[in-house]
Amino acid sequence: MGKNRGKILDQNMELHIHEGNEKEHEENYEEPLLVHEDEKLIKRALIDFKFKVEDAMHGNYLFGIPDTHPCHNQTTTEIEQLNEIKLWGVSLMPSKPHEGTDTLLLKFLKSKNYVVHEALEKLRKTLAWRKEFKADEILEENFGPEFQKVAYLNTVDKEGRPVFYHVYGDLKDKPMQYLKKMISEENSDKFLRWRVQQMEKCIKELNFEPGGADSLIQVIDWKDFQGPHTKELRSVYRKCWTLLEEHYPGIIHQYIIVNVPLRYYVSQSFSSRLITHKPSNKIIFARPGKVTETLLRFISPENLLIEYGGLKRINDSEFLSEHKVFELNLKAHASTHIEIRAPEVGVTVVWDVTVVGWNVTYKEEFIPEDEGSYQVLLQDKEKKGGERQCVRNSYYINEGGMISIFIHNHSNKCKKVFYRYKTKPTVPTYLLYKT
Repeated sequence: MGKNRGKILDQNMELHIHEGNEKEHEENYEEPLLVHEDEKLIKRALIDFKFKVEDAMHGNYLFGIPDTHPCHNQTTTEIEQLNEIKLWGVSLMPSKPHEGTDTLLLKFLKSKNYVVHEALEKLRKTLAWRKEFKADEILEENFGPEFQKVAYLNTVDKEGRPVFYHVYGDLKDKPMQYLKKMISEENSDKFLRWRVQQMEKCIKELNFEPGGADSLIQVIDWKDFQGPHTKELRSVYRKCWTLLEEHYPGIIHQYIIVNVPLRYYVSQSFSSRLITHKPSNKIIFARPGKVTETLLRFISPENLLIEYGGLKRINDSEFLSEHKVFELNLKAHASTHIEIRAPEVGVTVVWDVTVVGWNVTYKEEFIPEDEGSYQVLLQDKEKKGGERQCVRNSYYINEGGMISIFIHNHSNKCKKVFYRYKTKPTVPTYLLYKT
């Protein structure tokens, strides 16, 4: 059974699930808290952890180097140096804390089920690793253009957490060229350093103060990321996963992996249950047909990129996230009308419409108030189920009327419709030519 499980992990697992160190120290053993333990016990563990952290700082063994000649009569300069020990911009000195100190320390405690000595060891290893890896200087490094299209930070989720995207589909046209760079040990380390740099950039957007967004959402897009040439890249990515779990506890609130091929979706679900006996809530896999529906559970439509069925466009000059978004429920095999009143002449109406899953008949037209005027057909087409991008259109109003949008649902499932609109003053093009 052990050999079979190892094969499953080696061949099928795109993400390494860290099981932790099973070795338990008999001396100073602490019983881990239950998931739903009393908050008083968590507070007690935090107080104990803070005491041990400060003791480690004064004893000069927080970085794993015990002070063989401890001196309790520390100079003012030495005390100031202790106060300067920070992680992600947050002071670690509990007696003179930053407003985010408790939040940060709780992340290490939670990652070790509130076992204090294990959390302290994890913190010590993280600080030692950052010093050796030079993580505090990594933002200044330049890793070249090959990584620029793969990752970007864009928008926030419904709770205000930053959303960080990894899109590997951009590598589909050059897999061998890219892999030759990644296979070598030197460039594999470069990939890891670049990935750490992305994490450090994301952390700059976090707020560890009480009530702040202290974690992020990681969206990983596997569209076109499959086939025999990606095994090596997945191996490198497993190393990244282990590193992030070890040294960035609680920073990634949720992994959402979208456009997952069927064979990987099945193997991941099976392997996750085999190891943990239950599905992991921290990692969500979405097949291509469920991408928009899954992401909308976490990200509002105005903040979800149009590539994933949302309304957000990068560098959009028409709409901001603050513009109101309307929602409609469209029943199976039913129709709906969206009416945008436009009684004012001399303005342009701009609108966005998206249907989760599409597979509808979509029609737009301008209907004038004057019965003697002609209706203007703007669009009339079938939107297939595989489509995601929203529809954006505009129309200059030269007489009072309304924009009418007709949508008919062809499927036997209910669908959600999201739309927004605005009007803006406009000078007709023919007047500009006259001047």
